[in-house]
Order: sequence, then structure tokens, then C-alpha cells
Amino acid sequence: MKIAITLGDPAGIGAEVILKALAAPGIASLAEWVIVGDRTVLEQTAQICGGQNLAELPATVVDLHCWPSGSPVPFGQLDAACGAAAVEYVRAATEMCLRGEAAAMVTAPLNKEAVTLSGRSFSGHTEYIAELCGATEPRMLLAGPRFSVIHVSTHIALRRACELQQDRVLETIRLGNQAARMLGHPSPRIVVCGLNPHAGEHGLFGTEDEQFILPAVQAARGEGILCSGPAAPDTVFLHAANGHYDLVVAMYHDQGHIPMKLLAFEDTVNVSVGIPIIRTSVDHGTAFDIAGRNVAGARNMEAAMRLAAQMASSRLPVAEEPGE
Repeated sequence: MKIAITLGDPAGIGAEVILKALAAPGIASLAEWVIVGDRTVLEQTAQICGGQNLAELPATVVDLHCWPSGSPVPFGQLDAACGAAAVEYVRAATEMCLRGEAAAMVTAPLNKEAVTLSGRSFSGHTEYIAELCGATEPRMLLAGPRFSVIHVSTHIALRRACELQQDRVLETIRLGNQAARMLGHPSPRIVVCGLNPHAGEHGLFGTEDEQFILPAVQAARGEGILCSGPAAPDTVFLHAANGHYDLVVAMYHDQGHIPMKLLAFEDTVNVSVGIPIIRTSVDHGTAFDIAGRNVAGARNMEAAMRLAAQMASSRLPVAEEPGE
């Protein structure tokens, strides 16, 4: 089972956390790892990390030659060429998955500003990969050790995120239910956050909860999905952390991201949902402030790689018994 790993922004900590994760106990044997990026970036990073021999790396390298051989990597700097290279790594890995050459992909962090400096309009990994896949309903899911969160909206202005649509909320519940099953919950217990304080308090603090979210929850129940809500968003995550729910549906980016990063920053994995391939990612950025210094921790990358292998294994076809 091959799984592709994108290098991320060359100036960030992507290459460092990949090399460290591959050296962690139990990771190398999970899959046939394929690093999609630039060998010269890996070589310079390996020297910084103690001179690791790439010939002994438990992974193959697809060298896209985006970064000039021997040219110094500007670690910790915002660079348009690095942004362009990071997007090319994602494109190549996505196409590998679409062609069936890889069972899943794991992405190291890129920098949206660096990508924009390269002349490309770019809102995020999830949206770009969905575009490459021809998917129109992508969602971001954060998978944590105690529960997961899926978002109705992510990288848009908060004002726009408050313009709810019942159909979008319902589709998010459906996609979350499917993803939670792949994560090991046969009958996921789902709770849907309200948008307003106290989930609107029956219209006292806003009508969106009763107008858009409640009908979506009722429709999902009618489809046999075990979900409740809209629930007061200030207490939902406490109940989920205490084991009452497997999945929380958040209405917008920060509603879901802040509690997840507070509760389990190093162990939370970003998963793209609503696309035809498996993609997991670290839930942190390029960390330019520590890039190129051999101080980045790889625990989150390890978690992303483990989850990609788990999800890919659950999707593999089961061999039929003779006579079936």
C-alpha cells in the first residue's frame, strides 16, 4: 500500500517533520511511503537534522525538481518560489491518488501567503485538492483522540459563514457521518452546534438556528443518522470531550478549530472529506520561526501518517472467499 507525502513549503518545517516521523517507531512499516517534493530540499534538511543518510530512508522520493539542485533553501522566509513548489507537490500527489498509484496522501504544511505571492489565487489545501478531483462539496474534518469535528464552512469571512444554508448543513452532517464510520465508529453519535449564543434561545439571539440548522438535523435523523442539535456551542465540546459524542458539526472555522487545538493540538489530524481520495494533514502551519533549526516536533505528522494508513486500509477491497 503506497501513501504519498507532500513536502510542504520548502522554507517551512515540512521536510523536517517528515524525516523525523519516518524515523519514529512503528511508522515505517505502516505503508510504502513516497515523498513527493524535491530531493535537494530533503538533503539540506537532513544535514540540519544530524546528517541523516537519505539512502537509508524508509521511503522513496519522487523528485519534481521544483527547487534548483544545490540552491540554498531559504528556511524561515516567505518566498514565492517556495509557495509555487509546495502547490506543485500537492498537485502531483493528488494525481497519483486519482490514478490509483497511491492509496492516500499526507500533506505537510504550506503557506497561503507564499502561494499567493507566486501569482496563484489560493484559499487552502482542501479547496485546491477538491478542485483537482472535480469535487464540489469538500469539507474539513479534524480527527482527534477523543472526538472529531467537521466544519460547515472554513476559509471564508465570518460574515459569510453566518449566511447558513439548510442543504449545506445537511450535507455536512452526511459527510461527517460517513467519515466517522471510516474512523472506526459504526454508528457515530453526532451533535450539531448552533450558530448563535445558546443556539439562538428560541429566536431570542437570532433565527438561523431554528430556520436552517434544526430542519437539517431533523432531515438527517429521517435518514437514520444518529444526530442531535442545534446545541449551545459553548458546552458542546465539553460534552464531546467527556465521551458523549463522536463527532461535532461546527458552523464555521474557529468554532471548531479553537477547542480542538486547545484540547489536542499535537494529536489532531486534518482530514479532507467529500473528495474521492484519502487526504490527511498535520494541523499546524509552516512554523517559519523555527524552520531550519532542528527543533520541530513530529508528533502531529506521525498522527497524520497513522490515520492515512488506517483509512486507506479500511477502504482496501476484501478478497472474496472461494465460491463467492
